[in-house]
This record gives sequence, structure tokens and C-alpha cells, in this order.
Amino acid sequence: MIDTDNRTEQSVKLSLDTLSQIPADVSRPLYERSSLSKGILHFGPGNFHRSHQGVYLDRLLNLGLDLDWAIVGASVMPGDARLRDVMMQQDLLSTVVTQSATTSEAHISGSMIDYLPVGDTQAILDTLADPAIRIVSLTVTEGGYFVDAATGKFDSGHVAIVADAANISAPKTVFGCIVQGLAGRRDRGEAPFTVMSCDNLPHNGHAARAAVVGLAKLVDESLAEWIDTNSRFPNGMVDRITPATGDFERSRVRSLFGVADDSPVFCEDYIQWVLEDDFVAGRPALERAGVQIVPDVAPYEAMKIRILNGGHAVLAYPAGLLGIEYAHEAMQNELIKGFLEKVQLTEIVSVVPPVPGVDLGEYRASVIERFANPAIGDTITRLCLDGSNRQPKFIVPTLADQLAAGASIDGLALSSAFWCRYCEGVTEAGETIAPNDPSWDLLQATAKASVEDPVAWLKMRDVYGDLGNDARFQESFTRALTGIRRDGVVGMLTRYIKGAE
Repeated sequence: MIDTDNRTEQSVKLSLDTLSQIPADVSRPLYERSSLSKGILHFGPGNFHRSHQGVYLDRLLNLGLDLDWAIVGASVMPGDARLRDVMMQQDLLSTVVTQSATTSEAHISGSMIDYLPVGDTQAILDTLADPAIRIVSLTVTEGGYFVDAATGKFDSGHVAIVADAANISAPKTVFGCIVQGLAGRRDRGEAPFTVMSCDNLPHNGHAARAAVVGLAKLVDESLAEWIDTNSRFPNGMVDRITPATGDFERSRVRSLFGVADDSPVFCEDYIQWVLEDDFVAGRPALERAGVQIVPDVAPYEAMKIRILNGGHAVLAYPAGLLGIEYAHEAMQNELIKGFLEKVQLTEIVSVVPPVPGVDLGEYRASVIERFANPAIGDTITRLCLDGSNRQPKFIVPTLADQLAAGASIDGLALSSAFWCRYCEGVTEAGETIAPNDPSWDLLQATAKASVEDPVAWLKMRDVYGDLGNDARFQESFTRALTGIRRDGVVGMLTRYIKGAE
């Protein structure tokens, strides 16, 4: 048995100079960092990027391949400054802890070789001007693409986009930086770079193209046409459950592995990346590292977003209302688990298109198993985060398909009603729910208005679009929300599972 107290006391501060002192059961890079050179600029090198894209690149580098495709990190959000400070102090190394239900393994990843000063757009533009940068990748969250949920199109009137269009030489957004970087490439007669979204949203490459080309149109129509014709925006499906890092994770990486890493990444042992082979200036041999390269990612994407992400949304809000802290604890609640399984089986899987080589029933079962993994420590608060951006992508499309098919929507409507009740900001035990959405004030006010008029919730066009006007959805949602307030979460979960009206 490992002496965790002793490991904590003797833990090694992570850096290039101390790699040789890291305990032997922690694997480390097989390559020399000095042999790497940049090929990718990545916006948003947070936990998910480092547990996913960074891991795949690290695998490839460990094979001695594509050493000229290392990552340069970039951030425009001031809140990322602390992460950069920590990463720079440990020479941009990350401890990635992979956890199954029974085992934990740690690996030091070194695929990032620089992290530009946060918010320094000139440094970003200078890096984008370097021909060595052939891919610009990004994880900027589902809500970071300026998509109007009511239309599904790029929101060219968003205040941040309008501001960048008026002063594109000093952009403030990721997409402003990309547009200005591509403008410089065109003006110098150089090849463009590929823009590769690694975010968890439907058709992420199309969303990235819409944002880049849409902003460019506001600046220069000819530039927009050049980008649209010459650059590439591959779609990709990304999947790995990666919780946020806190004091517990920092303490745990010391006690389990003897590594003092102030920003470790804990993640599940499952990982998947399905990517379209559509690059303008080459790409690393990602298939050698386990990435699935396919001609069309849409079926894989729909499967993951609807079954896994939609499943998270289904279980999150009743769990939040019951004061449950972790996802695996929610899966131990027979009512929440039963609710999730019934909604998936009767209302979600039925409208997921076939996926080449994948049994959807087996995939759904694997998702249930992953949610129940107690080692992950994925919080219900994280799963409830940013519902105003996630619901339109993870729940509403499935609702629309079920309605179009004349099929049952009672479970999905109940899930939406749980979200509404959660946004009132108080659990069933009377405990305050902290603001958990960029639009929290609006959501809370609308949730309170729905006490008198349940349909008020469905009038949020940025979430539901025209679906909020559907009479059958209004009826099912009203019945569900009224029932939650009358019978409570447990009562409504029980009624739904038993099929009671």
C-alpha cells in the first residue's frame, strides 16, 4: 500500500528540471522538450484541452512523430491569467490523472511549449503571423461562438462582434484575432491556417466558420470571401468527462502520486476524438495517436451530444434541486437514474441517426456506466452550469425531432421544467443556489414569472426559438412544472417513471 502521507510530504514540484525526480509510477514524456517546435495556436488551454487534445498530441510526440506540431496556448479572457501563471511556473507541464472506477494513473504531458500573456492580442497576432502556425484550435465553450439560438445563425449584432469589426486591428475576441490573423496572411500572399474547433457543440467546424467569415464580412467582404474559399474548418466530436480542478485535486495528486502540480487535470479513462480530414496546410498524424479520421463527423456528433450531453442535462437539475453534490451520487439515486434511463430510451436514442460501426444501445449503456464512475468527482454544479447555452444544443433539437415525429416529449419537457425550477435559485431544502449561468438574473426572473404563467419560460427565444410556441410542448411543460411545484422533485420523478398522469 502506498503511504499517501509520506508522498504528500515528499512531493516533487513539477518542472522540467524535476522530471527525473518524479516517482516512477508516473509516466512522463519520452521526447526532449527542446526538440519541439510550434505548429498549433490553441485558444483556451484549460482542463478539457489538456485532458483531450493535449493528450493526443503528447501521445504522438511520444512516438517520435510530428515534433513540429507542438502547442502554443493563448487566452483573451482575464480569468485565465492565474492558469497561465501556474503553467509557466511548471514549464507548461501538466499532470493528467486518468481514473476508472477502481484505478488511477498519472502521466506528465508536455505538448504545450508556450503560453502567450493573457489578453495580449498583439502577441497573439504576431504568433498567428508565423507561417509555422498551421492550425488554430479552440475550446471557448459552447456559448463562445456568438450563435443566435432563435435562428441558429451567427449573431453579427452582438456587442463584442460589433466592437471588433469597428477596430479589427486591435481585436478583443478570439474570432477577431483569427480574422485579423487571416487578413495578414492574405495581405502578405501567404497560405491561411486551418481553424479547428474542439468545443462540444453541434457542427463545431461550421459554427467556427460562421463566426470567422461572419465577422470578416463586417470588416471586408473580399476578406470574408478569401477566408471562406481558402481556409478550412473541420468538424470534430470530442469526448472526455473532465471535472474542474480545486484544492481536493491538488491535494490528491500529491498524496497519490507525489507530484506538486498546482493545476492537475483529473479525467475519466474514456477518451474519443472523431475528426474530419479537412486541413489547408497539413496536420499532425493524429490517427497514429488514436483519433478517428472520418469523412463526416455528424453521426458521431449527434450521438454524443444527444445521449451523453443531453443525458447530463437530464440528470443535473433534479439532482441540483435535491442538493446532490456529485454525478455518481445522482446515479445512486434510483429515481434520478430511472428518469435518465427512461428519457434516453424513449425520447433520445430514437431520434439519434445511425452511426457507422456503433451500436447505440451499447453506447447508451456505456454512458450510464461513465456517469456512475465515483472516481471522477464530477459536480452537479458543473453539469448545471450555463444552461442557457447548453439547453439549445443538447435538449431542444431532440425535443424538436420528437415533436415532429409525433412522439413522446413528456420526459424532455419534465427535464426543461426541472431546469426552470432550478433557476428560481432555491433547492427543495430551501438552500440558495448560487448564480450558475451568464444569464442568471434573467433566468431567475423568468423562472419566478413562470409561477403565474408557466409558458413565460418557453418564451425565451434565445433558448427555445419557435419551439416555445408549440401547443403540445406548452401543455406538457406546464403540466410538468405545475407538478414539480405541487408534488416536488421526488413526486414527479416517481410519476414519470411509473407512467402516471
